Amino acid sequence: MNAIEFIDLKTQQQRILPDVERRIKAVLAHGQYIMGPEVYELEEKLAAYVGVKHCISASSGTDTLLIALMALGIGPGDEVITSPFTFIATGEMIALAGAKPVFVDIDPRTYNIDPCLIEAAITPRTKAIMPVSLYGQCADFDTINEIAEKYNLPVIEDGAQSFGAMYKGKRSCGLSTIGSTSFFPSKPLGCYGDGGALFTNDDELASAMRQIRAHGQDRRYHHPRIGINGRMDTLQATILLAKLEIFDEEVAARARIGTRYTELLRNKVVTPFISPENTSVYAQYTVQMENRDGVQKKLGEYSVPTAVHYPVPLHLQPVFEELVFQKGSFPVSEAAGNKVMSLPMHPYLTDDEIVFIASKLQD
Repeated sequence: MNAIEFIDLKTQQQRILPDVERRIKAVLAHGQYIMGPEVYELEEKLAAYVGVKHCISASSGTDTLLIALMALGIGPGDEVITSPFTFIATGEMIALAGAKPVFVDIDPRTYNIDPCLIEAAITPRTKAIMPVSLYGQCADFDTINEIAEKYNLPVIEDGAQSFGAMYKGKRSCGLSTIGSTSFFPSKPLGCYGDGGALFTNDDELASAMRQIRAHGQDRRYHHPRIGINGRMDTLQATILLAKLEIFDEEVAARARIGTRYTELLRNKVVTPFISPENTSVYAQYTVQMENRDGVQKKLGEYSVPTAVHYPVPLHLQPVFEELVFQKGSFPVSEAAGNKVMSLPMHPYLTDDEIVFIASKLQD
């Protein structure tokens, strides 16, 4: 058996290389490296895929969160409710916008924000709710949106790991006021660098986000608002256009592989729980166990790569010390951080590899 890849981009690249090379040559020929025609083609296709009016591509899935917050006018003195069990970018962009991240613990089965705890965290300073659709599965958006509507709050989905997933027949990033995703290379739909996109049905928000992405300008050298340099490179758009052609097949493969893992590992470790109304794109296949460090070390001896997403919740990160959270503030997130471990997951895992990984984990 060949070495097992945690995420295999090489096999995918071999499959799409002729299309990628053709598209890159077209960009080199026309020379529009920033916001070239391929960017607008990609935005049109992504908006249609998600089922919304507007897609605004951007330089990363981190910048998209900041652009969304800026478009909503969120800044100093404001609060944004989010999950502490996520990558730093979620809380980081709230803080960078000048607002305060207000953390709410997670559902122990899905790892997504527990909607039953959101209402108690709302104050007069709350200006938005930012759920994270972690590990490839959407949060409970019907409940979240109902609470948001009651308090007249916008909802920003951090769908950096869930692009392609379904919630009650609708796609991730089309479930709330604004959807945000990442095209970091390891994501289910990834480019060969940084990239991201925003999605909305709101015409005014779409216009604001397009302006913010390009230094706040509405036309050349005319800047009605403060913005950032958040544009997507045309070359990255070409990569995504090529990958979009096979994305549905890869999403189906991820679901098949996730199901196979669960069949083999059920009752051995805590396997992912996928809500009945959801599908998952398994950005990670994440299990829980005691003695994680020892298990990781032993799997490494069998050349099975693993990763931990995420060992330290945001409320315990040094950068958020001023929020004065202690250990025990969000016990479900903290317990998950001590036990979760992600196994190799990509659309090109063979059944032999899956069986080998599962058997070694059981050993």
